[in-house]
Amino acid sequence: MIIRRPTDIRSSEITEEALYRDRRRFLTASGAIIGAAWSGISLAAPVPTTFPNLRKSPLSATEKVNSWQDATTYNNYYEFGTGKADPAHSAHTLVTTPWSIQVDGEVKRPRTVDVDTLMRWSAPEERIYRLRCVEAWSMVIPWVGLPLAPILKRLEPNSRAKYVEFTTLNDPKQMPGVRYPVLDWPYVEGLRMDEAMHPLTILAVGLYGKALPNQNGAPLRLIVPWKYGFKSIKSIVRIRFTEQAPATSWNKAAPNEYGFFANVNPAVDHPRWSQAKERRLGEFLKRETLPFNGYADQVAQLYRGMDLRKLY
Repeated sequence: MIIRRPTDIRSSEITEEALYRDRRRFLTASGAIIGAAWSGISLAAPVPTTFPNLRKSPLSATEKVNSWQDATTYNNYYEFGTGKADPAHSAHTLVTTPWSIQVDGEVKRPRTVDVDTLMRWSAPEERIYRLRCVEAWSMVIPWVGLPLAPILKRLEPNSRAKYVEFTTLNDPKQMPGVRYPVLDWPYVEGLRMDEAMHPLTILAVGLYGKALPNQNGAPLRLIVPWKYGFKSIKSIVRIRFTEQAPATSWNKAAPNEYGFFANVNPAVDHPRWSQAKERRLGEFLKRETLPFNGYADQVAQLYRGMDLRKLY
């Protein structure tokens, strides 16, 4: 399979941002109106198009950020294709307004919440985070994120909740990739409760001060910056609290390659390539991969006493 980098994509193939956003607003509005007409429900407020006066988080990295084009044209989102450029070309079919999240499992009160409710529970702020793909490339992106911990507290997990499971939308009409058995759809990921409650963990609703484009996981995706990018599940429609570790998509598909924890550990090679170095998108030379993606000081204590070569 040939994977094209953003520099290989002709400028004529890239939708101008203004046109893309107009088309997305038209599609999402149309979907919302039609859905409301059929169901008789009121429309939930969408994620804002822009986020003025964002609080700059002290948890942010200080490295140079990648460009908007890097972040929005070179993506892993298999529901829209396995090529890195596929999501940017195909994800316009995703309707993101209205959007609700089912909450169940080990909770005091199962319910359904919308994105607007989550944003009232946890105010958005800008976080500049590294996101590293297991294939040894990385980016630095200014995310607009909702700290996850206050949201989880409001969802009221009970004392049996030891893990949080997240599930992506699974709709072949909107997502052409799920028509093929690339993975066992829907896409599922999970965290231990202490990982989910860590201050670095966010639900991203935007990047570069703007709402998430569809190809980046609109309207809501997980960001756990010390883990490999496949942990950052996109377009979340379900949050389930569990007593046992959930069966996650890539761990089910290839357990010898993708562990449940997915912590960045340069000392553990992927079976098909080394993890010791990475290439920042847009750079020619590789750089040393840092343990926990450079966040060891903040998160290493979560894994004290664990064999991180076996529990990868």
